[in-house]
Amino acid sequence: MNADFAAPLADRIRPESLNEVVGQSHLVGEGMPLRQVVQKKKIFSMIFWGPPGCGKTTLAKILAKEISLDFIYLSAVSAGKNDLRKIIDPIINGLGQKGTIVFLDEIHRFNKAQQDFLLPYVENGTITLIGATTENPSFEVIGPLLSRTRVFVLKELTASEIEKIIKIALKALDKKVKIEKEAVDWLVNLSAGDARQVITLLENCHSLYISQISKKNLISLEVLKTTLQSPYLRYDKAGEEHYNTISSFIKCMRASNVDAALYYLARMVAAGEDPLFIARRMVIFASEDVATPTALVVANAVFAACNTIGYPECQENLAAGTVYLAKAQKDRSSYEAYMKALADVKQFGNLPIPMELRNPVTKLMEKVGYGEGYDKYTDKDLLPDKIKGRKYYRKS
Repeated sequence: MNADFAAPLADRIRPESLNEVVGQSHLVGEGMPLRQVVQKKKIFSMIFWGPPGCGKTTLAKILAKEISLDFIYLSAVSAGKNDLRKIIDPIINGLGQKGTIVFLDEIHRFNKAQQDFLLPYVENGTITLIGATTENPSFEVIGPLLSRTRVFVLKELTASEIEKIIKIALKALDKKVKIEKEAVDWLVNLSAGDARQVITLLENCHSLYISQISKKNLISLEVLKTTLQSPYLRYDKAGEEHYNTISSFIKCMRASNVDAALYYLARMVAAGEDPLFIARRMVIFASEDVATPTALVVANAVFAACNTIGYPECQENLAAGTVYLAKAQKDRSSYEAYMKALADVKQFGNLPIPMELRNPVTKLMEKVGYGEGYDKYTDKDLLPDKIKGRKYYRKS
């Protein structure tokens, strides 16, 4: 572990090898992809997709260290093309290390032009891009860049993994200090799988209330709660408010509970949540959960309004859209049917398409049977032979 005690606790206890990583065994365990990258010293551009505090930055730093590559951190919130040029130009001119790992946090914040700028340098290996995002890359990363990277999905840390991190954090803070079981359970529930939030709270608790703790060398639930309420502390809104409140917002609209949905919307707005993040979730909700096509029109109108006018006025658009979506008739039939179809695609791959559905764009294709027997009003089963008879859609 890093022994720089001037640094924040989260940095001091940051794992420096894959063996020290807590969680993500599906990526770092024996024979798993990132373990193979380290063992074979073969790096490639990738995107880490996962919830806050699950280890995206840590894994990127470990890969750079193990493969002996320079590591440069950028946040897509504040960085732009000029920042990328300052990294790329020296490498092109032979003054930097080819293949330098550029870790781009919150890559979903980069617009299309910025992502386009990265393409040639990722493709020719000038840099190795590791992007990190809490958002679905399929929607937030442009297709050409996505095709040049491999997406790794990181999982939310489990309760037992958070408990293990609590022990590591306490040992680094003060070996004499213990913690109540009730306090551990409370921390685990508070964390929602976010290790960074737990570590920060423990560090603040230790530094602000050490005199209270030192009497019994024990961190109690009461002291933790007092620490959390301290007005002098700052918390990353990408943690609990961002991750849990949006979930509550969606679930309340699904339950047609207008008042609760508006309450959670208000919490997000008051916390300064990105209005486009909220509106984007409303667009997804309209497709997944609402029976009428008009819902998608309303949700897209809300997104467009937020994009055009921003805060504070767009909170009124968000509120109007929330009320409409919460009151609308719910029907997940289309979404569930698509998920079943997608499961078959993943299981069976590209099954041969029936000849009658194929487009005979050349005479040769027509000669070998493309489009033969096609009837636009047929009642025949038009699925590939291997899955004929499948019924995905069931009206609720």
